[in-house]
Amino acid sequence: MTVSSAGTHPADEVEPHIVQALTEAGVDVDDAYPKPLTEEVVQAADIVITMGCGDACPVVPGRRYLDWPVADPDAAPIAVVRDIRDAIDARITELLTQLAP
Repeated sequence: MTVSSAGTHPADEVEPHIVQALTEAGVDVDDAYPKPLTEEVVQAADIVITMGCGDACPVVPGRRYLDWPVADPDAAPIAVVRDIRDAIDARITELLTQLAP
């Protein structure tokens, strides 16, 4: 299984408070960088998880779409970023359970 991340308006770099929250959870972010969400990225995916991008996200027929509305971590206090991280982690865990044979 391959997992990718992209955004409709990616920043120039991963925000330091997001790096901190991910590092605390044991995520290796050494090679992480913001990537644009393009139609090609969506075409390569089996499941597209959006987080509140609405009409800004490309839609490709035949893909499974899930929308997980979450707060925007940009400039949020670290405690809020941790809550967002944990909420996304819980949803990922649930999705993986659903996808398991």
